[in-house]
Amino acid sequence: QKGLAAGLLYQGLMNGVRFYCYSHAEDAGWTGYPGGTVAAGAVAGAVGAIVGSPAYLVKTHLQAQTLSAMAVGHQHNHESISGAFKSIYQQHGVVGLWRGVTGAVPRVAVGSAVQLATFASAKDWVCERQWFRKGSWAAVLAGGMVSGVAVAVTMTPFDVISTRLYNQPVDADGTGKLYRGFLDCILQISSKEGLLGLYKGIGAVYLRLGPHTVLSLFFWDKLRNM
Repeated sequence: QKGLAAGLLYQGLMNGVRFYCYSHAEDAGWTGYPGGTVAAGAVAGAVGAIVGSPAYLVKTHLQAQTLSAMAVGHQHNHESISGAFKSIYQQHGVVGLWRGVTGAVPRVAVGSAVQLATFASAKDWVCERQWFRKGSWAAVLAGGMVSGVAVAVTMTPFDVISTRLYNQPVDADGTGKLYRGFLDCILQISSKEGLLGLYKGIGAVYLRLGPHTVLSLFFWDKLRNM
């Protein structure tokens, strides 16, 4: 459960902003245009990723942290969430808190677009087939389950890239020592580890995103109806 508090902070910030922006776009009628659901989901995800990026940075550092005898990857050695924010700010300034955001924005934008678009489509599809009644909890859960699979498949490469950008060691000026940025990270992984290297951990990604997608979309849908 390492990094749980930072993870909750990140999800609260990112999803709070993301669902708010998407709901606003839906109320304004923008999702009714062709491709509107995908575009609104992507923009909402990008905004949410920017707002939540510092919390995701700290979460990644804390989760990767362990005893030196069994350490894997770079160790940042933070003592707490507040200590992590303070340490990063003192060493690299405000910009340092948003290190890795170039990987987070496409990651969450793609994941959000796919999640919200497939959720809406799958929910409507099962109702049109009369498998479940429109507005029923079963229809919402079915839409969430389909969405979870789609999100895991499309988001895993971005998840791998984002994690490596967030957790890499940096120079005194905040420049990454392993990857120069998003595109450089893709090229290095593809050339050294093959294209399948971008899908490392997809099983773990689905075990996280599957239940997360189902539950978050279920509660979001029900709370909006209330």
